[in-house]
Amino acid sequence: MKTMPQSLPEPQSTLLSDKVPFHRRISYALTDTGGNLLYSIIGAYLLYFYTDVFGLSVGVAGALLLITRLIDAVDAPLWGIIVDRTRSKYGQSRPYFLWLCFPFAVFTVLTFTTPDLDGTWKIVYASVTYILAGIAYTGISTPITSILPNLSRDPDERVVLNSFRMVGGNIGNFAAVTFTLPLVAFLGAGNDQKGFFWTVCLFGIVSIIMFLIAFVDLKEINTEKMKTIPLKSSFKAIKGNWPWIILVTSNLIFWIALTIRTSTLVYYFEYNIGQKNLVPLINGISVIQVLGMILIPFIVKFTNKYSTMILGFVLAACGQVVLFFAGDHIGILIVGWIIACLGSGIACSMPFAMLSDTVDYGEWKSGLRGSGILTAIGSAFCIKAGSGLGGFIPTQFMSAFGYVPNVAQSAQSLAGIQFVFIWLPAIVFALGIIPMLFYRRFERNESFIRKQLLIKENQAKV
Repeated sequence: MKTMPQSLPEPQSTLLSDKVPFHRRISYALTDTGGNLLYSIIGAYLLYFYTDVFGLSVGVAGALLLITRLIDAVDAPLWGIIVDRTRSKYGQSRPYFLWLCFPFAVFTVLTFTTPDLDGTWKIVYASVTYILAGIAYTGISTPITSILPNLSRDPDERVVLNSFRMVGGNIGNFAAVTFTLPLVAFLGAGNDQKGFFWTVCLFGIVSIIMFLIAFVDLKEINTEKMKTIPLKSSFKAIKGNWPWIILVTSNLIFWIALTIRTSTLVYYFEYNIGQKNLVPLINGISVIQVLGMILIPFIVKFTNKYSTMILGFVLAACGQVVLFFAGDHIGILIVGWIIACLGSGIACSMPFAMLSDTVDYGEWKSGLRGSGILTAIGSAFCIKAGSGLGGFIPTQFMSAFGYVPNVAQSAQSLAGIQFVFIWLPAIVFALGIIPMLFYRRFERNESFIRKQLLIKENQAKV
């Protein structure tokens, strides 16, 4: 069993080729802009679409989201294995931006299409289209994360690249959650079914263009020298990789909390605040997450990565508490929302940068560089499983409290909506802190691992 010293000086060898040009940083950002432009609509509005537009009961919609997302989440390790075994003239991760951008857009459009069906067939259609959209999303989002270790070996450059990606993703999220409802109203002219269809079509075209730009511009390093991991050995990259296990646990908790918050926001403002028209404004303010993402490299330099992620969880939970005390006072409510979004922006970004470090740890530990499977489970699986649980849990509370779509809610129902929007995310965000408390000892030895991998790489060149 390999052991690590408590601390070693940072290795001095950093190749100039590990500095990524600015235009490629932008191209990397476009991958998450395009991905979030479509997937954020699912996270923010699919539950509302199913209950208030598509015509499903809240109980059926919640169960459907849970079952389909958990089934869909199973494909995350499969996509990781596929990426790990990919060898093409375009690289290992990059070709999937070309191959899957169109299917991803088409299946997402179909998810927000309302066919003339009744009863069971309506549920079947919703299930199949959402699963297909989810499979395509995993297929294109896994390479977004797995390509990062192959864009640069420099850990500082990876943090910078990840910040660009997160800012780009937040811009995509901002556009999706801010402009979806206004575009639905404009393009649908009073018909929300028609409005959702054409809105998602528009976003799908933009998403395809962004992925094609990224495909053309990005370059992967050293992929031609990487060994294909045998199928039976793929999961060995996970065994004993404790920093990865800790990070995945914390990231899964984060996505449960975030999905609970985003999926119930529209209900809270429509029924509790009585101003559904404020939803685009409140969602638009979430762009403040960009500030937290931009500050991450500076925060990390003065503290460390695990403390930065804990800070994100603390801010996200505290912001939720401020929302409670704000009541229907819009000014204070906005302040709480800003605090919560700053925190969630930081907590959302950190795992994607830290996953690269766990890939290094896995290679040092087992000799297998399973960037595909480790990042697929650490990102896509967490997003999907977290979204499934985060979409299901609030529906059970809302159903128990007596929620009925498109009618005036009872006092009991309003209390249930308030709980799932404010207190439930705060509790889950706080739980996400616990796993990160155990990450410190692994982060402290990353410099030693990088040095050993550099030595191994140089020896292989001889």
